[in-house]
Amino acid sequence: MRWPGSPAWRKAYIRRRAKRARDGRDRSPKTAITTLGAGPWPRHIGGMIRYAIFDTAIGWASIAWNDKGLVGVRLPGSDPEATRRGVLKRFPDAAERDPAAEGWTPVVDGVRALMRGEKADFADVALDLGRTSEFNAKVYEIARAIPPGETLTYGEVADRLGDKLLARDVGVALGQNPWPIVVPCHRVTAAGGKLGGFSAPGGARTKLKLLAIEGAAAGAQGELFG
Repeated sequence: MRWPGSPAWRKAYIRRRAKRARDGRDRSPKTAITTLGAGPWPRHIGGMIRYAIFDTAIGWASIAWNDKGLVGVRLPGSDPEATRRGVLKRFPDAAERDPAAEGWTPVVDGVRALMRGEKADFADVALDLGRTSEFNAKVYEIARAIPPGETLTYGEVADRLGDKLLARDVGVALGQNPWPIVVPCHRVTAAGGKLGGFSAPGGARTKLKLLAIEGAAAGAQGELFG
């Protein structure tokens, strides 16, 4: 039995509150998991959202941003109009703009480079975390700190959050990542040498390719983009 106040009870309580916060069912002013960086449910995003659709070696990608930073990345699809619809479904009031005019060319160039099979560095790209729960933001912070060519498991990320039993929650958070590649969720894998999931277009195949481009051991069997 898990007695209230015991270590086991507290861990179970933290996990329940993490799930409620992630699902949007806990909107209390003080969400639990303060030791894990979680807190109130996501703050509202600020500023008008702009976006750009651009071609890459394997299809049409997009980025979206506002005055605070990047708010979304969409990996390439074969149809530019489908990519545009995907952006507007998520951000209905977004306006299409020239990324060069607002300083986002380095991100566009970086995405294009990766799609050609070249390395790119997004470590300094500003993100707007206004729509992100603080628990997820902490997971993304850890993922961004993983150097290219290296990986962590879901359990290792959970351990850095303070509770290895949160591995499943880490996986869910990474599946909700609004900035694939820029927040390199592909560098987080399952235990035992397994790849784990990847919610972006192409799924596990895309994850393998990205790891192979970066020289990670986990991507040794992945083919480069061609």
